[in-house]
Amino acid sequence: MIDLDNQTDLEIDISYLETIVNDLVSKDIELILTKNDEIQKLNKEHRNIDKATDVLSFPLEFDMPNMPLGSIVISIDFVKEKAKEFNHSFDDELKLLFIHGLLHLIGFDHEVDNGEHRKKEEELIKKYSLPNSLIVRNS
Repeated sequence: MIDLDNQTDLEIDISYLETIVNDLVSKDIELILTKNDEIQKLNKEHRNIDKATDVLSFPLEFDMPNMPLGSIVISIDFVKEKAKEFNHSFDDELKLLFIHGLLHLIGFDHEVDNGEHRKKEEELIKKYSLPNSLIVRNS
């Protein structure tokens, strides 16, 4: 299940994100949808990078029964911008960023692995019938 904290004025249907979660994990996920200024604050506070980013993941440091897996924060400003830039839908971009963040929560890390994160993303892009342009973009 996804616990949604929508800090924007957009109405977002997350039912398709629930399907992705249920296919990959049995734990709940917190999803925070925000704007660039808020995600920039989080990025600076937690990664010491003073700029906005598209998605951040915060896995819980311990595994306890009935506790969520962690939190995914997505900037809606980035979703809109990248959907327009790459000529695909808002929903497809949101799915891609959600998948990216969810993979971080379950242990993938493109910054240190040997391409496993990207490979799993490509597999999920195909599985959920997302545009192939998303694969090219992530390669």
